Amino acid sequence: MSPDADTEALREGCTRFLHWHGLVRAADLLATIPVDTALDKYGDGGVVSDLEREIAVLLGKPAAVFLPSGTMAQQSVLRVHADQRGRRTVLFHPMCHLERHEGQAYQRLHHLIGRPVGDADRLIGRDDLESVAEPVAALLLELPQRDLGGQQPSWADLEAQAAWARDRGAAVHLDGARLWESAAGYGKAPGEIAALFDTVYVSFYKGLGALPGCCVAGPGEVVAQVREWRGRMGGTLHGLWPNAASALTCLHRRLPLMPDYLHHARAIADVLRDLPGVRVIPDPPQVSMMHLMLANSQEGFTAAARRLAAERGVWTWPQAMTTADPGVQRVELAVGDATCDLEPGEVRDIIAALVA
Repeated sequence: MSPDADTEALREGCTRFLHWHGLVRAADLLATIPVDTALDKYGDGGVVSDLEREIAVLLGKPAAVFLPSGTMAQQSVLRVHADQRGRRTVLFHPMCHLERHEGQAYQRLHHLIGRPVGDADRLIGRDDLESVAEPVAALLLELPQRDLGGQQPSWADLEAQAAWARDRGAAVHLDGARLWESAAGYGKAPGEIAALFDTVYVSFYKGLGALPGCCVAGPGEVVAQVREWRGRMGGTLHGLWPNAASALTCLHRRLPLMPDYLHHARAIADVLRDLPGVRVIPDPPQVSMMHLMLANSQEGFTAAARRLAAERGVWTWPQAMTTADPGVQRVELAVGDATCDLEPGEVRDIIAALVA
């Protein structure tokens, strides 16, 4: 058996899952598509149009468009903002998804100029933007900042950053892949956060656990151009209905649960705070996710995780992320349905087994 197959078999044998919504099988995802789903044709009509209308209302925007991936969505909308303003520079955090995970496609395909602002290990602040003198097409902000453990700026600073961009004629775009979690963290409705931004991207497969897909919401003329870019980039499939239907189902099911996930995340942080060899980032969690710094080697962590799976039927992570310190590993804990099935004390015991 190959190492990958061995790991998969070990995971399949588990009955409890620490991270997110747990083990998701094809049948689970197919069950999120109602049997009476109305079909679209090339992204027009049916459940796709229903989803677009609901997201536009939920985010308080005139229009929304469904796309198969966030990579396509954000490149498209930033291209539109740049074309409208006759500028090419986009500001974003150094850990921005566009910069780190998309092969510089914003640059190579859309001729945009990315300018990271601030430091990789902290959030962008209003003061960081003052160092920028060149004309800017758009300011992209991610809420929450995933690579920083789900941190968010204060509401006042977020308002100040948006105002800075608008005062300079730049668009303000939200990478809201986890806007649903962000809204619970701020204690605000998604539309209240979206109101600070010209355009908003939201994902349906991350926190909500649907099939892949996303929406961009904003002014009608911007959304219309993003819809055209969806076609140019190969995203207007003959039928987008399975993913859109799954998105609606999971939106209705899990959006109301976001405050519960946040409450459970904070309860878990409370019991981990004094556990030797464990550090919670940020502490307390600002949304329903956190990063854990664990005192163990990469090999020690992997062995401990496999023992938990084999002996206790608990699946955690197949491996951890390395850090600059070989004796410290990092993991991301996103709290979802499966996590909420575990009491905070049980989570403490599981994490304790992962440290040296």
